[in-house]
Amino acid sequence: MKFVTFKDSSGSVAGLLDDTGTKVVPLNAALEKMEGKSDLPATLKECIALGDKFIEKVHSLKDWLSSNPGREELFRPLASVALEAPIPRPDKNIFCVGKNYAEHAIEMGSKEDIPEHIMVFTKSPTTVIGHNETVLNHHNVTAELDYEGELAVVIGKKGRAIPKEEAFEHIFGYTIINDVTARDLQARHKQFFIGKSLDATCPMGPWIVHSTAVENPNQLDIQTKVNGELRQSSNTENFIFPIEEIISVLSKGMTLEPGDIIATGTPAGVGKGFKPPRFLHPGDKVEITIEKIGTLTNFIEK
Repeated sequence: MKFVTFKDSSGSVAGLLDDTGTKVVPLNAALEKMEGKSDLPATLKECIALGDKFIEKVHSLKDWLSSNPGREELFRPLASVALEAPIPRPDKNIFCVGKNYAEHAIEMGSKEDIPEHIMVFTKSPTTVIGHNETVLNHHNVTAELDYEGELAVVIGKKGRAIPKEEAFEHIFGYTIINDVTARDLQARHKQFFIGKSLDATCPMGPWIVHSTAVENPNQLDIQTKVNGELRQSSNTENFIFPIEEIISVLSKGMTLEPGDIIATGTPAGVGKGFKPPRFLHPGDKVEITIEKIGTLTNFIEK
């Protein structure tokens, strides 16, 4: 199951992508047809917080939709809707894991920079934009805008002090993030937050794939292309800290809640890692593809 958020005349709408990947159905509108009413909340973030009740409702809806071809009228072509980020405005900063691939740690410094413990920073909720939306170039504050393709985890079940062996029980699903970074700000301020939190510099999407559709998130191919040129290519099996360890460490003294988003780190091949560096320019097209998830596409502001 793939869940989306898109815009229509009523605002942001939570939807479900059909099995062909070409059509979406608005969840609340479809449930009203099925049951005469809908008791689901308006946003995908709120639906995720319902836990198993939400997934059970979606399964019932899928069965109902597939049992009568006439119900196709409820679907809209995916190409006709404007996708937002699946969670357009997270309640919290996005948790981000730094240097979680050894080769990326080395390209940003040396083998001495491979971390022994998980590095964590955050990105502000105001950074989030959706698939095909424009990344602001912020030319007035940075000359070194860089890309970072990453697998992101969406938490579905509240928890604190989560053991590694129970971590996957707390995951709702997976999406893609481009952790766009102003490298000069990052270096100037000797920390990550400012350089990682410029407005409209965190593309997310195009959807959330439910956890049941991804057997092993620690073994997924990931690639980033800039203007069609392959820049990053790896597999999440190369994580230094796998997803279950990330969740366990983050939750040791901090409560993770439904809708929280964790970006799991980027592989080697970022612009800063080239000699000379190859930063993003106005009009550049960035595509991040992750196995079993899809492709997130964005353009840099001209």
